[in-house]
Order: sequence, then C-alpha cells, then structure tokens
Amino acid sequence: MTTFDKREEAFEKKFAHDEELRFKATARRNKLLGLWAAQQLGKSGPDAEAYAKSVVLADFEEAGDDDVFRKVRADFDAAGVGQSDHQIRRTMTELMAQAIEEVKGQ
Repeated sequence: MTTFDKREEAFEKKFAHDEELRFKATARRNKLLGLWAAQQLGKSGPDAEAYAKSVVLADFEEAGDDDVFRKVRADFDAAGVGQSDHQIRRTMTELMAQAIEEVKGQ
C-alpha cells in the first residue's frame, strides 16, 4: 500500500467517523427537542417520551432539519402553543450544541 493509499484510507475512515457522530448528535438533538416540545405541549412521563420519539422519527422523512421543524410547528399550531418559528429554530440550534457535547463526551 502506498503512502497515498494510506492517506486516502485514513481520510475515508475519518469521514465515516465524523458522519456517524453527526448522525448521533442530530438524533440526540431531535430527542431533546421532542422533550422540550412535549413540555410546551403539556406532556410528561411516557407521553413526553413517546412524543420525543415521534420527533426523532420525523427526521427520516427528508434530508435536513425542515421535516423536524414542520412537525413541531404543526403540533404547536394544533395545540395553540405560542412559540415563534424563530424560537423553535433557536432552540434547535441550542440543543444541537448540547447534543454535540453529549456525543463527544461518550
């Protein structure tokens, strides 16, 4: 194996590792967002956990964060929860930072 091949393999492994961490952080952020949203919706205990799981699953509808945002936005609108789009997106950003730290700490 040449030096170039070794470097290429190392970059591929790093990329795969980074993608795995990104996936874990996004899933963790979505769970945290779901728990936050559940609290806003007045849910607790098993209902809050089930709602958080539904937020995590919503992320598999399409690439990006818009599917998760739309789910939370629609649920808030249906329940009459007064959170702005900006507040939801800001919470998503804050929780992503928290989730990244939690995943790195594992």
